[in-house]
Order: sequence, then C-alpha cells, then structure tokens
Amino acid sequence: MMDSIVELQEIPVMRVRADMKGRGPSAAFSLLESKLPSLKGRRFYGTFRMLANGEEEYYACVKMLDGDDPGAMQLESGLIPGGRYARRRVVGWERVVREGRLPALFGDFVRSLGPYADNAEVRPSLEFYRSRDELLLFTPVKPDAPAEIAGRR
Repeated sequence: MMDSIVELQEIPVMRVRADMKGRGPSAAFSLLESKLPSLKGRRFYGTFRMLANGEEEYYACVKMLDGDDPGAMQLESGLIPGGRYARRRVVGWERVVREGRLPALFGDFVRSLGPYADNAEVRPSLEFYRSRDELLLFTPVKPDAPAEIAGRR
C-alpha cells in the first residue's frame, strides 16, 4: 500500500495537554470533550512530538469553530502547523488504541518514510479522528518527498 503526501493548512484548535506519565491521551480527550457544549460537527486531532529533553508532548485538540471562546471553556488555544505530511489510513482505530498498538503503528509509519521523514521536534505528528472507525495518521515529511511513498505494512 502507498502512503500519500498531502499539504495541510494551519488549523486553529482548542486543546488539553496530556499527562504522559499519568493517564495519558484518553484522559486529555475526556477533559476536552467535557468542556464542549456539543461534539456534533467537531473535528478532533491528537498532536505528538518528542521534545529536545526527551519528553513526549501530546495534545488532545478540537478544531475551533466560529464563536468558540477557549477562555470561557477553560481551554488552551493553539495552532496545528501546516506543511507537507505523509498520511496513512487506519481502520478500526478504537481496537488499535485499546490494545495499545497505536505507538508501534506510528513508529512503523515514520520508519517506513526513510530519509523523507522530517524532524517532528518542530512540527508534530497528527492523529485525525475522521469517524468512529477511521483514523488518519499524519507525520511531517521533507520538501523533497515524492507524492506517494511505498509504506511497509
């Protein structure tokens, strides 16, 4: 199968930082969802990057809509950076997460990009929760990455 290369635009979000030494991303998403008046029509993302000090940084994010007030909802605002990303589709993501396989799957994805993988210290890798069954993984790639990359599955 091929992973495709896409150009993402910057995405303004409201977010909650996950405690990666505690309850992790699921707790951050639960807190984020509890602050929203409705989940209907919302686009949810997870952002991940390794910091220079070796720590993991993960944010549960929701795309901002007109009229959202992060301060009133007690949420941090931020931006998901645009640019070129490799994209891989994951079907059945809830099972993958429940079984703890998402980090390894993401690691395999990044390794499959070889020399085209970009330093995720500047731009994070992304999870886009497209539906209850489909997850899209995005990871930064260098400007010279071809339009499709043969990913090892």
